[in-house]
Amino acid sequence: MGFNCGIVGLPNVGKSTLFNALTATQAAEAANYPFCTIEPNIGRVAVPDERLDILARLANSAKIVPTQLEFVDIAGLVRGASKGEGLGNQFLAHIRAVDAIAQVLRCFEDGNVTHVEGSIDPIRDAETVETELMLADLDSLEKRRAAAEKKAKGADKEAKAQLAVIEPILEALKAGKPARSVALPREAQPILKDLQLLTAKPVLFVCNVEEAAASKGNAFAARVADYAKQQGAQCVVISAAIESEVAQLASEAERREFLATLGLQETGLARIIRAGYRLLDLVTFFTVGPKEAHAWTVRQGAKAPQAAGVIHSDFEKGFIRAEVISYADYVHAGGEAQAKEAGKMRLEGADYTVQDGDILHVRFNL
Repeated sequence: MGFNCGIVGLPNVGKSTLFNALTATQAAEAANYPFCTIEPNIGRVAVPDERLDILARLANSAKIVPTQLEFVDIAGLVRGASKGEGLGNQFLAHIRAVDAIAQVLRCFEDGNVTHVEGSIDPIRDAETVETELMLADLDSLEKRRAAAEKKAKGADKEAKAQLAVIEPILEALKAGKPARSVALPREAQPILKDLQLLTAKPVLFVCNVEEAAASKGNAFAARVADYAKQQGAQCVVISAAIESEVAQLASEAERREFLATLGLQETGLARIIRAGYRLLDLVTFFTVGPKEAHAWTVRQGAKAPQAAGVIHSDFEKGFIRAEVISYADYVHAGGEAQAKEAGKMRLEGADYTVQDGDILHVRFNL
């Protein structure tokens, strides 16, 4: 499982159309009225990685298992969501469960598709969503601070540590800045995670443009790119309409040909995945053999036992060591046996930090 990403935004910006295209299903009803998505729809898609195909070919693997990306299509948000307006309570509850936020922003003009605010302004829309999330966090933290202060008076160390995290974030929120803007020491990260703050989640802005602007963007998307840079966020330009058409094509060759006619080299899905990986500091490692070539995902900085645990919990518990070959060495040598003969296989212990592209074989003992 790569990561869990919630698709959010105001009503009628293209969230459900994008979700349907990305998952190549019609599980979410894409309709021209607010709240057509009542419950969050969840879809999993394979993460495209040409390295996996190359490894499978070299190892004559009978099966290819890519890592997966989970998208959650969440009901549209409106002003006042933090106070329960619209489907605000559902929106806020569902967004707490995701790892990252892909905020879809309408960057196209179309008189046939209504906009809840009456005009097209992606920066205003982004700020509307951010403001509602900050207000919800502010309300949540003020309640938590009151409870923590009572415990801290009784010399509760955990409460004092929690207050040390809550106070600076509250100050930031009151100043109109999200929780993710506050620099916290590494040891405070578990506390921050437990607080389940909406504005602590990393954000990817998805500019939904008209078909003609899919390759180079438009003026709306350019404004969003500047805004994202200021926010320290990622930004991707896509056309949900094009993605929807691509999803209907049967073969890879047809998809490539169709994209080429539009001046595109890859789908929006590929760009979203790449941006998402950068957003969450994810890396991919592989296990390769005659039975299957399998891609796995861990956070940047994960140690070998943690990676082993992604494959199977028993592997982490009984971890002894990992046999490691880099992707470049594996491919250059022409396979595992040849890489070993060339002295390119390393034995790594529990303190080894897994690198993107590593091919691992875990040794364990229970």
